[in-house]
Amino acid sequence: MSGQGEGAGQGEGAGGPAGHGSAGKPGNGAASTPGNGSAAARAGNGAPSVPGSRAAVAAGAIASMNASSQWPEPDFSVLGVTAVKYAAAPMLTFDLHVSESSGRQVYMIALTIQVMIEPARRTYDAATHERLKGLFGEPERWAVTTRSLVWAQVDVVIPAFTGSTTVQVPITCSYELEVAAAKYFHSLPDGEAPLAFHFNGTIYYKDYDGQMQMVLVPWTRSCDFRMPVATWRDLIEMYYPNTAWVALNGATIDALQQEQVKRGLATADACIMKLLEEKN
Repeated sequence: MSGQGEGAGQGEGAGGPAGHGSAGKPGNGAASTPGNGSAAARAGNGAPSVPGSRAAVAAGAIASMNASSQWPEPDFSVLGVTAVKYAAAPMLTFDLHVSESSGRQVYMIALTIQVMIEPARRTYDAATHERLKGLFGEPERWAVTTRSLVWAQVDVVIPAFTGSTTVQVPITCSYELEVAAAKYFHSLPDGEAPLAFHFNGTIYYKDYDGQMQMVLVPWTRSCDFRMPVATWRDLIEMYYPNTAWVALNGATIDALQQEQVKRGLATADACIMKLLEEKN
């Protein structure tokens, strides 16, 4: 009888609190023995203390940070324009402001800029309509003919910066009136010339591990700028005072020079004026 009682007591103690063997004797029952009954508890409550979990959390934080700012995305704006006084050819410099809001250091930007004239973005008086007929045709057709004109394409290297920087973009200006850009600027009496700057190129930066990386400037980057016409006129007057340039065919130049020598005139301009006077 005593053997059956002990067997029953041990069975109940192993299965639950009804037995009187495990509740009063630590070491015999699973509930009070760390080695036997704590596997489920360890599985359910001990995960945060495992070193691998901390690594996963850190990796997730880095991934989230990279997702929010994986690479620099600069913005561009033109602040102003000035005429260069002493250069080999007439030149304007545009102050280009570059900003990058993530705070990451940009090592360098190899930038290509296409500058467009946007003639449809301003109004014109009757006299200006008349001067621009050779470029856009009759004013009735200007809704179709006043399309964007390519003025210049320049390459600029923007040095290292963090946050923002300003660089100068030089553009050489031609005063040959057969060139569409010069003809357009020359025809404007005053006001502003509407321009559009389109940007592309390559951004060089270091990632969070210090490795050099490259990414393209987003193709959507562009900005508008309204250039004062007076700035362009002052530049041309500085380099070519009271002068304009017209392209002539080689045969026309030869004939003009022969006529100039024949009449004994000092300049081709004087020869043309004589011919015009005789015609009138």
